[in-house]
Amino acid sequence: MNIKHFAYRVTWSPEDDKHLGLCAEFTSLSWRAKTPEAALKGIGKVVADVVADMQASGEPVPEPMAEKHYSGEFRVRIPPQLHRNLAMMAAEQEVSLNRLASAKLAA
Repeated sequence: MNIKHFAYRVTWSPEDDKHLGLCAEFTSLSWRAKTPEAALKGIGKVVADVVADMQASGEPVPEPMAEKHYSGEFRVRIPPQLHRNLAMMAAEQEVSLNRLASAKLAA
């Protein structure tokens, strides 16, 4: 497993007045630093240490999001009236409900 394949992100933390390094596969981990580069490097080191500990103890390591297969399908439950409104909107735009919903989600 290549830990560089995990989904890392750096954001600003106004509460800490520092940059915050995060990893989507390990939501409980973070690293605060003065620069974005240091935050990214820090979270990478923390993740590497945690993965090494997990592997040493035989715990399953999360699969990197970048390596997962996504079907492009997921189910969303909505109130019937919203479903009707969206269906009408799609018909008026002469597109499928799926295409309308996909465009709205992407916006």
